[in-house]
Amino acid sequence: MKLHSIETGYFKLDGGAMFGVVPKVIWHKINPADENNLCTWQMRCLLIEDGDKLILIDTGMGDKQSQKFFSYYYPHGDANLISSIKAAGFTPDEVTDVIFTHLHFDHCGGGIMLKNGKPEIVFKNATYWSNKEHWTSAVTPNARERASFLKENFMPLEANSQVSFIDLQHSPFENISFILVHGHTEAQLIPHIKYGDKTVVFTADLLPSVGHLPLPYIMGYDLNALQSLKEKTAFLETALANDYILFFEHDKYNECCTLKSTEKGARANDVFKLAELQ
Repeated sequence: MKLHSIETGYFKLDGGAMFGVVPKVIWHKINPADENNLCTWQMRCLLIEDGDKLILIDTGMGDKQSQKFFSYYYPHGDANLISSIKAAGFTPDEVTDVIFTHLHFDHCGGGIMLKNGKPEIVFKNATYWSNKEHWTSAVTPNARERASFLKENFMPLEANSQVSFIDLQHSPFENISFILVHGHTEAQLIPHIKYGDKTVVFTADLLPSVGHLPLPYIMGYDLNALQSLKEKTAFLETALANDYILFFEHDKYNECCTLKSTEKGARANDVFKLAELQ
């Protein structure tokens, strides 16, 4: 098995929304905001070589929405999904599986592009994986999440019969298992990758960054902050007990870390690049 960090660019989100009830005077020290109170975040995906499978977890934002839409999020940076996959030595047609942790636009938008004004599936030979509970919530969204579930990002996949649903009890992948968490959105998948004698966890929006390790640091975007608190508490206890390696999707500064137990709870121990594991 080999793991590749796939960077798809940066975007900006309101710092207060990203850290919830935590005061700016505290979070600003680790995630500086600009004059509009916006912090910069990475959209980092994970490419997994495992036997005859080439598995991509999440796909970033993509580029098919309107200029007005992107004006809210300031996408920028030189990297994009396709160039990063090619830099890892592969083409989109070689990807066999795409796992969506959830269907918010910054996690799934890159799976479909526009060509001559029409949707075209980027990974033509891949099965796109979600789970039934989350898919249903995305197709029939609540009012709060409607702006994050953009149907042009995932409905063409269903129309092309490329969507399958993961059964947590019978993972379709030999070395990847999953847990579901419900605080950020209904039934978000958190992939756990067995990598030699280590477990690498793609933390998605359960833990967007190292800065979100303290328990009260919960995004205002989460549907249920108390549920997120319970899930984060349980996950960090398990991660500490099993020496997990955390892989962060949105942290601009930190790609991976291990954890240590402190009097204040779980905190980052060693911080490093994924390539250092290889």
